Amino acid sequence: MKKKNLVILSGSGISAESGISTFRGGNGLWDNVPVQEICTSEGWQRNPAKVLDFYNERRAQLKGVEPNEAHRICAELEERFEVCVVTQNVDNLHERAGSSRVVHLHGELTKVRPTDCYTYADGFSEKYVQDIGYRAVHMGETGGPHKRQLRQHIVWFGEAVPNLEKAAALVQVADILVIVGTSLQVYPAAGLYQFAPSGCRIFLIDPDSGLGGHIPGVSFINEVATAGMRKFREIV
Repeated sequence: MKKKNLVILSGSGISAESGISTFRGGNGLWDNVPVQEICTSEGWQRNPAKVLDFYNERRAQLKGVEPNEAHRICAELEERFEVCVVTQNVDNLHERAGSSRVVHLHGELTKVRPTDCYTYADGFSEKYVQDIGYRAVHMGETGGPHKRQLRQHIVWFGEAVPNLEKAAALVQVADILVIVGTSLQVYPAAGLYQFAPSGCRIFLIDPDSGLGGHIPGVSFINEVATAGMRKFREIV
């Protein structure tokens, strides 16, 4: 029998239990560093070295953490479903936990690209995107045909989200959609659930029960990511 399509939309809350700082609330990264300084093209133009240092620290932190039970359950569900993880996270914990299909909406922390590549002009080609693992990147490191400075392969505020259409197409054919670890505050990703077809079962896992009433027809699991994914696995 054909497996049902399961789309998992994950956010920073799923990685928080591995020790990775979230960006909002509870001493999140944006509470300590102004977002305009390190996650916008304007911040990059003003002080690229500061931006590189910020992401070097994030990459070093990522090297020292491990996927948690929620990540592993996402991977284990591939035994029963056709699973695709659509994540707002830039870490690689889903991949390290064993998920085989992961779409990163906001880029990947372990990758860099030249400043003049992966743009509208080249159709967001990943030809010059480099996987650098967990090492630091410094001013003066260049790549691409014009030897431009390397920057993070991260979607900054105000930039296009090239994988959004791919993600929407996956949600459109989902039989089951589970939203885990996201506050549904970051657009356009927060609106992806609206592409779910009629009849799609939608689950929202979040410890903040206040979010549950905001989405009619959604089954709410009032738990953190690990406990919530355990309950979801039992339900489906």
